[in-house]
Amino acid sequence: MKKSVIFPFALALTLGFMASCQNDDSDFSAYTLTGASTDDDDDDEAAVTDTIYIAFSGTRATVSGDSRGVVSATGADVTVSDSVSSRGLVLVLGGSATDGSLLVYRSKKYTIQLNGVSLTNQDGPAINNQCGKSLYVVCAEGTTSTLTDGPAYAERTYDQKGTLFSEGQIYFSGAGTLVVNANSKNGIASDDYITIDHPVTINVVTTLTGTNGVKANDGLFVNGGTLTVDVASDGGRGLRSEARTVIAGGTVTISTSGDCLIEEADGVRDTTSAACIKSDSLFTMSGGTLTMTSTGDGGKCIRCSENIEFSGGTLVAKTLGGNDVGKPKALKSDKGIIVSGGSFTATVLKSWACDNGSESDDPADHLTVVGTPSSAQIQKRSVVIVY
Repeated sequence: MKKSVIFPFALALTLGFMASCQNDDSDFSAYTLTGASTDDDDDDEAAVTDTIYIAFSGTRATVSGDSRGVVSATGADVTVSDSVSSRGLVLVLGGSATDGSLLVYRSKKYTIQLNGVSLTNQDGPAINNQCGKSLYVVCAEGTTSTLTDGPAYAERTYDQKGTLFSEGQIYFSGAGTLVVNANSKNGIASDDYITIDHPVTINVVTTLTGTNGVKANDGLFVNGGTLTVDVASDGGRGLRSEARTVIAGGTVTISTSGDCLIEEADGVRDTTSAACIKSDSLFTMSGGTLTMTSTGDGGKCIRCSENIEFSGGTLVAKTLGGNDVGKPKALKSDKGIIVSGGSFTATVLKSWACDNGSESDDPADHLTVVGTPSSAQIQKRSVVIVY
């Protein structure tokens, strides 16, 4: 078994950097209750909150509580245009629509409360947030809300990248359940970062023509709750972060069943493997439970461009696909795989369970074990480490 030491100050710097980037809006419990914006502290208007109720019914929507006239509805397609006021805003969604949507233009933070709503948009996102500030999505306790996009999106002048799309950060909380069905693009997508807090439950399913379950441009943070992602598309990813990925708690279960996606352009062939998690920067896990299963050809559980650092919780990664086109890996990192605590299990049917880029034939050289685990079995196709 290979042992090495990570300098404490380096680890502290890494954790400090992640905390400083994530925590600018991480304590949002008061906001979700009031909807009050804190962008303009000296503006008395920010202390006033508008609560607007939107009830969907078939192909129609009924709006109440809109004293400022910022909401318009065409059938069940609802648009909120509130780009001037600093007043707090809470949108409460209920009912069911077979062909409806919510499109929001706003310059300040606001809250969407999902109160058992079922919203299907036949030609685009169910919810599209065109606000670059924080969006707080609260799933009301004891309710289950369902968002579904269409099999093809109509051409628009604004971005529409998934069933639930936001230009700004998304924070999920509440004690209810959210089900997201992605038939064309991403299930949940943000051009900023995404935070999931306890005790919310989120289930995301993408079809053969979908792409990623949850996609964030600037980071993905799971602090608690229950997140289940099932991706069926070739080359699809359960969680896709173009920056760092942090799992600090909760229960996360991800499965991918697609094979490699093969694309050719100008005579150049590009192969993309399906992956439960694809992170373009550091992946860290310090708590919670993460269970991943990839069954397609060349599939991977974690594919990371930087270090994979596991220090606590329970991680189970199983890759069961073949290697006809791509090379399956349970964990693949371009820099390093570092295990220092918790319970860590990685298995693969073919190829290497853990791959840190080493050319060594010794499985112990394909990851770094810090400290002294209570048990460790490190083989090419199976790694089990318990502290």
